[in-house]
Amino acid sequence: MDVISGALYKDRKSKFYAHLYRVSSVKEAEDAVKDQRKRYKKARHHCWAYRIVQDGNVIEKAHDDGEVGSPGKALLELLRGNDMENTLIIVSRIFGGVKLGVGGVRRAFLEAGKGALEEAGKSETR
Repeated sequence: MDVISGALYKDRKSKFYAHLYRVSSVKEAEDAVKDQRKRYKKARHHCWAYRIVQDGNVIEKAHDDGEVGSPGKALLELLRGNDMENTLIIVSRIFGGVKLGVGGVRRAFLEAGKGALEEAGKSETR
């Protein structure tokens, strides 16, 4: 697994660390999630999604990690909308003490994910 890019998004004292990985198997994706959990131990939630092509089939999975607003699904939609394959996106939230509400949480995870995708685009043009 290779880290493609990363981004930080802040909203009302919460920090959302997003990382985009190139993965070729479900096992690699699972390992990357474990690594991210170790890296951001203070994070309450690690939401993620992946799209992996194996044997001509697209395997998709999203996980909300108990967070409200279905942010894992939003991240998966982000990958689909950008035709990303063999890609994992993980966003880890360090809670800042202010509740964002269902819509606010979903939006913040999505903005963090978009930031990682934008950074990936910048790094590929360098």
